[in-house]
Formats: sequence, C-alpha cells, structure tokens
Amino acid sequence: MYLSAEKKEELFSQYGKSNKDTGSAESQIALFSYRIAHLTEHLKQNRKDFGTQKALIRLVGKRRSLLDYLKDRDIERYRAIIKALNLRK
Repeated sequence: MYLSAEKKEELFSQYGKSNKDTGSAESQIALFSYRIAHLTEHLKQNRKDFGTQKALIRLVGKRRSLLDYLKDRDIERYRAIIKALNLRK
C-alpha cells in the first residue's frame, strides 16, 4: 500500500501538533496533498481510469474546503501550511 501507518505518522508529526494529531486542519491538508500527488502520478500513466479521476477531484475539493476553513479561522496558519506544502495561492 502506498500510504502506510508509518508514513501517516510522519506526516502528522511534521505538520500537526504530534504524530497522533489526526484532527487538525494542517495534518489533514498534508495527508490530502500526499494522496493527491500519488493519484496524479497514477493518472499520468492510466489516463482512462475515470474512477481514480473522480476520487482525485473529490480530494482536491476536500483540501480546498479545509484550506478555506483555515483561511477564515487563522490566516497565519493558512499561510504557513501553503508555504510548507508549496501549494499555489
């Protein structure tokens, strides 16, 4: 599997408050970004995989919603996560 428990803990410890912090917006955004990158690479090789394409679009929407939430609540945390993940905007 492309996303092991160790990789999740690494993402959560790097972007969240601790390695068990699965609920913060930053850790969820980091997890979604990792999954989006993986699905994007998959779709580059499998152009006609429309199920994966739909899942990718759904993940991008979820990440956008979390980013909008974070932007409304705390602009400094929003700017920090955008910079850390190299996301546009």
